[in-house]
Amino acid sequence: MKSTAASRPIHPDVRIGHVHLKVANLDRALRFYCGVLGFELMQRIDSSAAFISAGGYHHHIGLNTWESLGGSPPPAGTTGLYHLAVVYPTRAELADALRRLIAAKVPLDGASDHGVSEALYLRDPDDNGVELYWDRPRAEWPRDEKGGVAMYTRRLDLDGLLSLSKAGAP
Repeated sequence: MKSTAASRPIHPDVRIGHVHLKVANLDRALRFYCGVLGFELMQRIDSSAAFISAGGYHHHIGLNTWESLGGSPPPAGTTGLYHLAVVYPTRAELADALRRLIAAKVPLDGASDHGVSEALYLRDPDDNGVELYWDRPRAEWPRDEKGGVAMYTRRLDLDGLLSLSKAGAP
């Protein structure tokens, strides 16, 4: 079968650059994303938009009230963003994120071990889904008999995660 542009895989170095969220209240969103999760404010445009990041990047998340000032979340059962995912570099950094959530009394919707990753699921103040996770090294990913990735969903041991220090192993 002849390969066409539409049937070829996308280049392996392509990545998701950022997510831009509509929020009802910019200050409230910044208190969550910067105050609780620890992102840095890179730029703010009055009370209408803000751009936040980790590590000084121009922005990983854009927050705006352009079409949503004072608005409510979309009703359940409608289409839209399921969640945004934030990847932490190590398991210890994910543990630190969990400690931040506990200190801020942010409830979890769930916590899962997917074999390839460990993830925390929650909602931001505008009811957007947020996944915080770390990827295990590829050599540790579960595989099927043909060598393909064999993800699963199991309960994440939160106490085990919390036992890690930031200086601990991944």
